[in-house]
Amino acid sequence: MTHDAAHTEIEQLSQQINHYNHQYYQESKSEVSDYEFDQLLKRLIELEDQFPDLKKADSPSQRVGGTITKSFETVIHKHRMLSLANTYSAEELREFDARVEKGLGGQPYEYFCELKFDGVAISLTYRDGMLVQAATRGDGTRGDNITANAKTIRSIPLKIRGTGYPEEFEVRGEVFMPSTAFAQLNEQKEAAGEERLANPRNTASGTLKMQDSSIVAARKLDCYLYSLLGVEGQVDSHASAIQKIEEWGFHVSPTYQKCATIEEVIAYVAQWETKRHELDVETDGIVIKVNDLDQQNELGFTAKNPRWAISYKYKAENALTRLNDVVYQVGRTGSITPVAELEPVLLAGTTVKRASLHNANEIERQDLRIGDYVYVEKGGEIIPKVTGVDLTQRASDLEPFVYVTHCPACQTELVRYEGEANHYCPNIEACPPQIKGMIEHFIHRKAMDIDSLGEQTIKLLYDKGYLHNVADLYDLTHDQIIELEGFKELSVQNLLKGIEASKQAPFELLLFGLGIRFVGKTVAEKLAVHFKSMEQLMQADFDSLVAVPEIGDRIAQSLLDYFSKEENQVLISRLKDAGLQMQVDESQFETSSDVLGGKGFVISGVFEKHSRDELKAMIKDHGGKVVSSISAKLDYLLAGDKMGPAKLEKANKLGITIISEMDFEEMLTKGK
Repeated sequence: MTHDAAHTEIEQLSQQINHYNHQYYQESKSEVSDYEFDQLLKRLIELEDQFPDLKKADSPSQRVGGTITKSFETVIHKHRMLSLANTYSAEELREFDARVEKGLGGQPYEYFCELKFDGVAISLTYRDGMLVQAATRGDGTRGDNITANAKTIRSIPLKIRGTGYPEEFEVRGEVFMPSTAFAQLNEQKEAAGEERLANPRNTASGTLKMQDSSIVAARKLDCYLYSLLGVEGQVDSHASAIQKIEEWGFHVSPTYQKCATIEEVIAYVAQWETKRHELDVETDGIVIKVNDLDQQNELGFTAKNPRWAISYKYKAENALTRLNDVVYQVGRTGSITPVAELEPVLLAGTTVKRASLHNANEIERQDLRIGDYVYVEKGGEIIPKVTGVDLTQRASDLEPFVYVTHCPACQTELVRYEGEANHYCPNIEACPPQIKGMIEHFIHRKAMDIDSLGEQTIKLLYDKGYLHNVADLYDLTHDQIIELEGFKELSVQNLLKGIEASKQAPFELLLFGLGIRFVGKTVAEKLAVHFKSMEQLMQADFDSLVAVPEIGDRIAQSLLDYFSKEENQVLISRLKDAGLQMQVDESQFETSSDVLGGKGFVISGVFEKHSRDELKAMIKDHGGKVVSSISAKLDYLLAGDKMGPAKLEKANKLGITIISEMDFEEMLTKGK
C-alpha cells in the first residue's frame, strides 16, 4: 500500500470510528456490532503501525491504551476544584433557597438540577480543540496528570466536534464504572479465582491510577461531563454551558432539569429517589445549582464551598447483622476509635464486616452489647457505621459494654480531655501507631510529599529501629534501606532522592507536616505568612498567636503546648540541621508596587477588560487585599455590569467607595 492510500484509509477509518463512538455514547445508538467495531479499530492500528508518521494525537487508536506511566505528574488546577456542602432533607433545601434569595436581594432566579454520580472527579483541558490534559481532583488545588488513561475512555472526546470553541477551555465531570461493566469484571475475577472488587466507585478510582493504560482501556470506564470553564462572555448560564458541551460532543447525562422554584427542585429530588436505581451508574444524590452565572459570582464562596450550589444526599441503605466484637484503632494523634466486628452482611452492593462506632459516648447512647443485632448503614454510601440496636432480638444474658481504659498498642492509661468525646493515648513519644501515623502524615503529598515512601516502608523502617520520629528520615543511609524486604538499588536511590527533595518544601508545608494538633493546612499557611519563620513562631506568646486572623484560643494553646516540650524543640532543631526550610520564601510576598497600600476590595459584577481572577491578581500584585464580603471595614467596592442590587445597597448604606474598572486602572496608573 502506498503512503497516500494509507493516509486516505486512515482518515476514513478514523471518521467511521469516531462517528460510531458518538452515536453510541451521545445518541444511545449502536449502528454496528462490537465485532465490526473492533475490526475497524484493528485495521486502523495495523495501518498506523505500518505508517507511524500518519498516527495523529486524536486517533481513535489512543483508546486501546498501551502507555506505561511510572509515576503521575502533579498538576496545578487553573481553577480550584471545590466540594459542595451536603443537605439531607427538603427543609434544609428550603433553608438553602432562603439564603440564595437573601444573597440575591430579591432578584428572580432559577435552579439547574443534576444527578450526583458516585465516581471520580476529573478535569479535562482542551487547546485548539484537542485534549491536552486530564487531571484528578486531588486536594482541589493539585491533582494527578492521568491524560494517557483518560484517553482510553471512549466517551471523552480526543478532538472537539463542531466550531465556536475557545482556544483553550476546561470541562469537568465524573469518571465512573457502569454497574454492568463492574459486574462483568467481578465475574471474570471470580472465574480466575481472584478476590472480587468492593464497589464501582473504588474500582474506577483505582483504575484511573493504573500504570498500564491498556488495562485501563479494558475496564470500560465511562464519563459524564457537567461543568464548563474558560468561556467567559460566551455563556450566561449553567444551562447554556451544558448545551455548549453537548454540541461539542461531550457525554452529558440526559437526567438534568431546570427548576423555577425550590418546590420544583424538591419534586425532582423525590422523582429520582427510586428512579435512579434504573440507571447503569451508581448515584448518591442530587446537585442543585443557581443557573445564572452572574448570580453565581454574586453569591460567591465560603472557604470550602460555593454559596450558589448544594448537594442533596439520599438516605443511605442499611442492614441488620450481629455485633461479634469491638476492637480499637489508635490514630496518629493518639485518638482511640472503636470499630465493630460484624457478622458479614451485604450492604449497598458490598459485603460489610467492620463498621465505625465513633466513640465511647456513642456506644453508651446506643447501649451496645457484644452479641446484639445492630443496624449498619453506609455514611455517604462509603464508610459503614452502626446506627442502632434491634432490642427485640437482644438475648437476656448480654453484659453491658465496658470501654477500654488503656491503649491497646502500648498499654498506657487513656485520657479524656474536657469537652471532647474521644479518649486519647498520651504516650506520643513511644506509642507505635502514633509514631508511624505521624511519619505517614509528614510524608503525605499535602505536606512534605515524599512519594517514594509509603505506609509499608515506614513500618519496615520502624520495626528495624531506624525510625522513631520524622527527623530520623533525614538520617537514613543506603545500607539501612537496602536491607529492607523488596528494596533494590533503584528503589533505594529513589527513596533517598525523595527525602532529599523534601528539604525544599516550603515552610508552611513543614509546619503542617509536623502534625501539631488543630494546625491544618490552612492554619499552617496563615501562621507562616504572619510569623515568617519557625523561630518567630516558637517565640510567640498566647496574645501574639490569637492576634493572627482566624487563630483562636484552642489553636494558640495547642501551639504553646507543642513548642514547650523539650522533645519537640530537639526535633525541630534536628530538622533545621538537616536543611529543611524554617522560614517563608520572601519572594512570594514581593509585589510590583504598594500603590494600594493594604486597602481592601470586594469585586462584584462582570467587567469589560479583565476577568475577576485577573482583577484579584492585580489587586494583590499592587499591595491590596481581596475581601469576600462587604463590611464597614471595606475600602472599595469594584463594581462591574450586572452587579447584584443587594451588594450595591449595602455598600451605599455603609458609605463604601464604589469604583469602576476604569477608576481602578487609574488608581494603579497614578501610583506608578
